[in-house]
Amino acid sequence: MSSIDVVRKHYAASEAGDLPGMLADFAPNIVWTEAAGFPTAGVYNGPQEIIDGVFGPTDAAWNGFSVGVERLIEDGDTVVMIGSYTATAKNTGIPLNVRTVHVWTVQNEQIVAFEQICDSHPAQLALQG
Repeated sequence: MSSIDVVRKHYAASEAGDLPGMLADFAPNIVWTEAAGFPTAGVYNGPQEIIDGVFGPTDAAWNGFSVGVERLIEDGDTVVMIGSYTATAKNTGIPLNVRTVHVWTVQNEQIVAFEQICDSHPAQLALQG
């Protein structure tokens, strides 16, 4: 499976709300980086830290959190996704619509690294009201 196919599979699982599918191709030592200022900012090591630090808090804070994939670009082990996030903050009812870029590193059909790049200010405003 190509690197871009591994990433496509992750986004398809995300769209379906399939957490086991989202995690299926994560390497045990995956390093996941969320953008500074984003509500889940930080570096997470391994699938469980990602669940506890990113996926769980995202589900708790937002209704309908979705990643809109507009374009995937592959260069060897690196896949770049250009797209957007949409959601509604549970505590304020304020909608979120922000551009994002994801940089994935795939080796031996496993995702070994992820970096999120986005404007975190709209997410903070939506959550804070």
